[in-house]
Amino acid sequence: MDTLDISRWQFGITTVYHFVFVPLTIGLAPLIAMMQTAWVVTGDEKWYRLTKFFGKLFLINFALGVATGIVQEFQFGMNWSEYSRFIGDVFGAPLALEALVAFFMESTFIGLWVFGWTRLPKLVHLATIWMVAIGVNASAYFIVAANSFMQHPVGARYNPETGRAELESIWALLTNNTTLAAFPHVVAGSFLTAGTFVAGIAGWWMVRNARSGDADKLEQARTMWRPAARASLVVIAVAGVGVLFTGDIQGKLMFEQQPMKMASAESLCHTETDPDFSILTVGTHNNCDSVVHVLKVPYVLPYLAEGKFDDVTLDGVVDLQKTYNVKYGPGDYRPNLFVTYWSFRAMIGLAAGSVLLLFAAFWMTRGGRVPDRPWFAWLSLLVIPTPFLANSAGWVFTEMGRQPWAVVPNPTGDPNIRMTVQQAVSEHAPMTVLFSLIVFTLLYGVLAAVWFYLIRRYTIAGPDEPVHHDGPPADEQLSFAY
Repeated sequence: MDTLDISRWQFGITTVYHFVFVPLTIGLAPLIAMMQTAWVVTGDEKWYRLTKFFGKLFLINFALGVATGIVQEFQFGMNWSEYSRFIGDVFGAPLALEALVAFFMESTFIGLWVFGWTRLPKLVHLATIWMVAIGVNASAYFIVAANSFMQHPVGARYNPETGRAELESIWALLTNNTTLAAFPHVVAGSFLTAGTFVAGIAGWWMVRNARSGDADKLEQARTMWRPAARASLVVIAVAGVGVLFTGDIQGKLMFEQQPMKMASAESLCHTETDPDFSILTVGTHNNCDSVVHVLKVPYVLPYLAEGKFDDVTLDGVVDLQKTYNVKYGPGDYRPNLFVTYWSFRAMIGLAAGSVLLLFAAFWMTRGGRVPDRPWFAWLSLLVIPTPFLANSAGWVFTEMGRQPWAVVPNPTGDPNIRMTVQQAVSEHAPMTVLFSLIVFTLLYGVLAAVWFYLIRRYTIAGPDEPVHHDGPPADEQLSFAY
């Protein structure tokens, strides 16, 4: 492998590792804020215990997410310095906002939340976790805005004197229609992940307590874990609808902005009118003419592309390749069709795990029931990874599908703002990058193992015994106010 291939592997591996933690952070923070709000409003002890329990798991996930995320931005200067030289004036703006606004907000208020249980008035302490929830979602918005510029560059112009892209409008950059479509999809996927995480753990605990033979534990399953599971099922249902709706909007936009990506997602080799949606294919994919569509569904693909069931013509990979050769010069403008095709289906298929848990848990907890079947405990645990994997598959599709572009040309924007990954990579010796790839892969593997160990340990340990935190005494509240 050359420097380009190794750099791509390094960025891909570290990004996928990091993104394991991201959707749970984005989705779980608001759920914990809702649990604490329920405790503050009702005074019900179960919501306090659930807040503390899932708050502990959130902090583990947040810490590992920060540790793995630090490397990402350094890689733009180290492995992709030509990219940073060309696009850094634009790309750096949302990243700076993410650090200065969102990350400082979430890290400051998470500290206040952790150490403020007995030091802050109850309502002030509640506000801190809501600020964390706002902060992590604001952080996601700025990151998505930066990524969306790579998918659809807006708000910038090319300066022929410096040979660089320059920011013209931060407003246009932050309101990029690609951002406005992608961000709700990311948030919906994150809520689906967090809802499945809470429901899976609650389902496992219900069965464990119900089969213990202990009356107190059975009561805990009925009065604490069952409400947690039922509440999270609502989150899964709403988030699932949100994923479908926002995914449909984003898909239609991608058919306009990146037709090669969407043609590759279907292994649609040649231009067709009203092509069927492919569920299963056989063949090498990257040799387009060898692909055989075994299982197909009519009407779906035209609707996904333009919201119509017929009279829709979609460009194929072969024809787009010819067009791009004329427009951008000789080159291979096709992504890896195998990865693009199957990551798109993995994204959709794995999300079905949450739907399976939704229906199973809703049925098993109907009419005040507490499930005691071992299969339900296993199902609850086995489904937890599926939305994590679905989110990762979605990002693999998003990033691999735009290859060979680091910055995809905007069909209606400045034609000079475009860059391939070949042009973006730094000129390092292959062994230098290979060494860092091995180090980061091993280090991230260790961190992933630590994350799993800690999450498993504290999940099995269960919630602590209640220790009520009503805030500081009245005189301390008064001094705090001053």
